[in-house]
Amino acid sequence: MTTSDADFLSGLALSRILYEEAVQPILAETYPGLPHAAALVGAGSEVLGFDTPRSTDHDWGPRLLLFLTPQDATVHGTRIHRVLAEQLPKQIRGRPTHFRQINDRVGHMQPTDGPVNHRVLTLDAGSWLTGHLGVDPTSAEPTVRDWLAIPQQHLAEVTGGEVFHDGLGTLTTVRERLSWYPDQVWRYLLACQWQRISQEEAFVGRCADVGDALGSAVVAGRLVRDLMRLCLLLERRYAPYSKWLGSTFRQLPVAETLTPLLQGALAATQYRQRAKLLCDAYEAVATLHIETGLTAPLATACRSYHGRPYRVLFAERFAAASAKTVTDPHLRSLPRIGSVDQWADNTDFLGSQELRRAVVEAVP
Repeated sequence: MTTSDADFLSGLALSRILYEEAVQPILAETYPGLPHAAALVGAGSEVLGFDTPRSTDHDWGPRLLLFLTPQDATVHGTRIHRVLAEQLPKQIRGRPTHFRQINDRVGHMQPTDGPVNHRVLTLDAGSWLTGHLGVDPTSAEPTVRDWLAIPQQHLAEVTGGEVFHDGLGTLTTVRERLSWYPDQVWRYLLACQWQRISQEEAFVGRCADVGDALGSAVVAGRLVRDLMRLCLLLERRYAPYSKWLGSTFRQLPVAETLTPLLQGALAATQYRQRAKLLCDAYEAVATLHIETGLTAPLATACRSYHGRPYRVLFAERFAAASAKTVTDPHLRSLPRIGSVDQWADNTDFLGSQELRRAVVEAVP
């Protein structure tokens, strides 16, 4: 089932309606005064605000996370789920509340005459957050290693979306706590992101030197991705995974200047054009960095790479300057590799809390 553009209602709007017009009245009658929070957070394109009519063909529809105290979730969770299955309307704004599971991953929606197989999940915030992030930020501030072990996509999922009601206060507090990295972690990650760029910016020209046009283009693509993620760091925005990286980058003020440069560098078939556009992009991002005031001013112009016929920013200067502002002893002792999704992009790895934590703990 898909929806036309004219009829499309965003997942966030649909979920708010589900709560306010259906779930909340049922709760008020069945469990009057029950402390709870209601939100749409976690996985899903609608949480990041990028759902479209195309999204409606699977795993999309009126859904909600209903957070209770740990005790209430244990004592009342199962009954609340059953009551909602029996009393929820069959449709919300024309969208069925019944999800039919056709395999392990894909849920299709369809009307039903019986109880609805709804997606109003009843749980406690601490357990859900631990399952999503690998840590429970309801009880304490995340440690440095906690921050480094959480992919930015997961942080975006927890801090994105919308909270429709928070009678517990826990969810609002946690979202504020996780809204952005602590200052020292942020500075360390900036140093690491600049370091990535410094390690490959000369390769675009070197590949071209030996007639490897494809290799030059591949390196340029890697650098474009790293520049986009660097801009998101500078603008204090969590970078989502690849599907929504461009959409999120497009929302930044600097995107108006950078997008033509980055697209041009990717589209260029000749090294000289590619190099010119990349240099212009480097200089624009370097200027953005200086404007933050995080480090001492640095020259932002590209220059010849050790006398070779190609120009680079020498981004290691920005990595070193950022690293100098890191005063936390633990962060200063770490190599400039950053958080897990700065040096790894394997989906299965980033989805495994155990693997992420094990690798972060293994770093001296």
